Amino acid sequence: MAASQVKLKLLIDTKTKKDLFAEVGKDFVDFLFYLLSLPVSTIVRLLKDDGGEVGCLSDLYDSLENLNDNYIQPTQNKTNLLYHNSSLPGSEFPLLLSGADQYSATTSTTRNVYLCSNNNSRGPFGYNNSNQHASEIPNDICPHCHVTMSVVVPLVNSSSAAANNTNTSSGGFVKGVVTYMVMDNLEVKPMSTISSITLLNSFNVQNVGSLEEKTVDLGVDEGLKLLKASLECKNVLTSVFLGNIVEEKEVEPN
Repeated sequence: MAASQVKLKLLIDTKTKKDLFAEVGKDFVDFLFYLLSLPVSTIVRLLKDDGGEVGCLSDLYDSLENLNDNYIQPTQNKTNLLYHNSSLPGSEFPLLLSGADQYSATTSTTRNVYLCSNNNSRGPFGYNNSNQHASEIPNDICPHCHVTMSVVVPLVNSSSAAANNTNTSSGGFVKGVVTYMVMDNLEVKPMSTISSITLLNSFNVQNVGSLEEKTVDLGVDEGLKLLKASLECKNVLTSVFLGNIVEEKEVEPN
């Protein structure tokens, strides 16, 4: 079952008030890489539902959503663009964002596709491959016979097969055999003592006493903030987490 919250251990330079990097497990790395699979329309919708916007893409999204179906080609369905699914089976990932996506097939452990409901397109063995089409969107329009595609068929792929294989590990995208480090700009790399020392040198840290560790939780709200910040700046972790940390330090009694 997908995690609803993951933990990050931040290494903060208290002098510059910046996050140098985060020590994380595979769950957070899986989440970051899962973001790369999200269609633009899904990103826009997630941020709109959270009260945010993605430049003029939000206006473009609204214009398609409000466009009367009379102006849409009969072989097209605007739901395809407005509620397009991720290409990855998200049941294996920490889906912190999936709750806002009512059309997402990834919120279920079983991924379905939808076939044409027109019986005339089926052959003697069940389906005529030359005419049969499949869609990830329920009630999509069949491009062959123009009727709704409402026949539900479970989708079998390598990821779902691996999830049912008892010889596999915890699934997801990356292996959990190491700890990972995530830079402020979301660059990901395996963590090691040498890489940590090299990073501190590259940040020109003169006094290790100015460094502070802080463990934070990434839930739905933080996940959406991270998604939005990743489209706006290069210091994502500092932008999402360090503001609260600085406020806590400033109100501490002397």
